[in-house]
Amino acid sequence: MSAIEKSKAPAPVDLEAMRKTVHAVLLPDGGSPVELEAEDAATAAIKDLRGHLERLIPVVEDAVGEPDSIARYCTLACVGEARRKLQAEPLPRPGGPLAYARRLARVLTALCDHHESMSGESR
Repeated sequence: MSAIEKSKAPAPVDLEAMRKTVHAVLLPDGGSPVELEAEDAATAAIKDLRGHLERLIPVVEDAVGEPDSIARYCTLACVGEARRKLQAEPLPRPGGPLAYARRLARVLTALCDHHESMSGESR
């Protein structure tokens, strides 16, 4: 691979960092940490989650497996849902940014799971 091709190659996906961001937004019981009640903290989490999704979506799309498989359709449905959530905005009301951050975190978790299953990795 030439130096030009190497510079165009995508950087490896850091699923561990992505999952840490998710765990900062979603607790194991499905709730949210108290720190995210503040709108600025939720807004910062949204920025991080969006960045992770924008990085992971094309990687997952490129890695989608064999045509006409159930796994392929499920993965592409998840990608479509992630894109829809990225196009949305937090509702302009109390708790709107936190609820939006939680939606982004759930879809990021699903994409991380799909990426791991396609690459044979495990948590």
